[in-house]
Amino acid sequence: MKAIITVIGSDKRGIIAKVSGILAENNINIVDISQTILSGNFVMMMMIDLAESEIAIDALRTDLEKLGEQMGVNINIMNEKVFSAMHRI
Repeated sequence: MKAIITVIGSDKRGIIAKVSGILAENNINIVDISQTILSGNFVMMMMIDLAESEIAIDALRTDLEKLGEQMGVNINIMNEKVFSAMHRI
């Protein structure tokens, strides 16, 4: 299964490294990544592949939300199919 992770918040060192670290610990591949800084705000979108991971998306969501709270950023994750359906014109 593929999923989309979004991260939004004030820019600070280590955001990509810490999110990527959680993914690596859970054997999750980053398929694509885009990040930018908009008026001092960090904005990142990742497409990930959970095919080789044993963690459930809900457990991963909990881990990422906890990390977001620690770093002062908002981290969300949703199934890629749901994300695509929501953003279809």
